[in-house]
Amino acid sequence: MDFNGLFSNFGELTTTGLTQGAIYALVALGYTLVYGVLRLINFAHSEVFIAGAFAAIWTWNGFGLDQNSQVSGIGSILFYLLVAMIVAAIASAGTATVIERVAYRPLRKRNAPPLAFLITAIGASIAISEAFGIWTRRLPEGAPSLVSSKPLFHLFGVPIDSIQLLTIGAALLMMVLLDLFINRSRTGRGIRAVAQDANTAALMGVNKDRIILMVFITGGAMAGVAGLLYDVRIQTLTYSVGFLLGLKAFTAAVLGGIGNLRGALIGGLLLGVVENYAAGLFGSQWKDFAAFAVLVVLLMFRPTGLLGESLGRARA
Repeated sequence: MDFNGLFSNFGELTTTGLTQGAIYALVALGYTLVYGVLRLINFAHSEVFIAGAFAAIWTWNGFGLDQNSQVSGIGSILFYLLVAMIVAAIASAGTATVIERVAYRPLRKRNAPPLAFLITAIGASIAISEAFGIWTRRLPEGAPSLVSSKPLFHLFGVPIDSIQLLTIGAALLMMVLLDLFINRSRTGRGIRAVAQDANTAALMGVNKDRIILMVFITGGAMAGVAGLLYDVRIQTLTYSVGFLLGLKAFTAAVLGGIGNLRGALIGGLLLGVVENYAAGLFGSQWKDFAAFAVLVVLLMFRPTGLLGESLGRARA
């Protein structure tokens, strides 16, 4: 164990962990939304994230930008980021819509058992992942350098760069907007009503199918933004990267309390920090191990996660 390495790089490990954890949190929001309403673990959500990530890169390619391109000028950078974010959100929301309509809705109409939903989710995940693998010939796609990784300033001696500010700031902003949408809008009230009791909500005039579709669209849009931020931060994307990232995002959702939106944010940030601390203490090869080990340890003492479930009502 390298305690000197951990303490000497504590600040940088923390900021890097929060940056990665912000991406986990955005993807985790989709898991927690679907679970809160349907009690369904949508394992195809990792491919919803991948759809947004590829859509952002292909949008930049459409503007003539590739992995060797350098963009200067704040106006140009903001334009490329904004357009790619909109396209990524639409692509991921569209992918989530197709999954809901094609894979899950027919099962709901037939009152299929939970195991059928689980198997279908895994099958949809593999099918979409392989489709992207075939389309890209299993070769990595590169993103242009839109945001500089040079430090902007130092906070308590820790360098903070534009990518870290963008990633963490965007995740917090999207979380605030989603929280307002769920708690203040009419559709949000419908989502909470269906999450609490779908049959009673239907009797009160709530269109259950429309609400479920909105849940998938909203979660998909969040995953699309996460895909854009992943491209900006990592700048290299492969068709299979969603598998591990999706598992970690699901872990983050469970860690914070699946069904709790704020818990997904906290779980994502915490998971990113913990795995980075483990990498600094034990070595990078222990990073993934620590991410899942902390979940097992926490659930042993708090099975509902840090904040428990609250989208509709707490469930034992």
